[in-house]
Amino acid sequence: MRMRTLLLSWLLLAGPLVARAQEAVAEGTQADGVVIGKLGQALEETAIRSTPDDRAKNYYTTTKFQYLVINPTKWEKWFSVVLQNGKTGYILAEKVARLPYDVRQSAPAPRTGSSQTSRSGVRASVTGTDAKSQMLQTSFQYVGTPYRWGGNSLTNGIDCSGFVQQLFGKIGVDLPRTAAEQALVGAKVERLEEMLPGDRLYFWDSKRGKIGHTGIFLGFHADGGAYFIHSSTNNKGVDTDDLRFGRWRDILVAVRRD
Repeated sequence: MRMRTLLLSWLLLAGPLVARAQEAVAEGTQADGVVIGKLGQALEETAIRSTPDDRAKNYYTTTKFQYLVINPTKWEKWFSVVLQNGKTGYILAEKVARLPYDVRQSAPAPRTGSSQTSRSGVRASVTGTDAKSQMLQTSFQYVGTPYRWGGNSLTNGIDCSGFVQQLFGKIGVDLPRTAAEQALVGAKVERLEEMLPGDRLYFWDSKRGKIGHTGIFLGFHADGGAYFIHSSTNNKGVDTDDLRFGRWRDILVAVRRD
């Protein structure tokens, strides 16, 4: 038996989430998919902020006892909140209870009509991603780390290729330093719908006439999102984004798998 995927939403419905959490406990089994956070529950009505600052923009105000997908951050008083629109919010740690349930994101289902070889390949990739699952879960801890050109610190400042290099280094994958060099390493993923969590994404920089940006694919969601995590100047640091947004989809030129 397999635990059903807990779906992310701005308005997470208490009933389905409670049912699925109880189901997971009853089954006591290891589920496929990437752990993207812990199940949290708001203790009272409280703001989800755009940055870890009491004065930051209020993305959304939770209801009392609302369920959320949360991760620890380098700021002790704040949890990050995984949002359906591909962004990351922040909630005061004292305002949310961290429950002992992992929230997992399933790999995409194979396309209708795909061959047995393709389906087997997907299954083999999913079952062999324990290290990548841990890496992706760890990656959320660095959300908010500032962008720094040439930076190599996951906590004090890092650029896109440094972020990817450092995270993959934690699971024993030695990558070159620049995005253009990294894009030449690993197996090529030919079709976007075949991407799996942990694949590396590479984007074209028209100003420099070469690959100039990279991130790590987090997976597909039921809402149609195709989320990835990266360090970018647009986000002023490490954050998540969605490939549905044209400016990312249109410049994606390579996907690599280790």
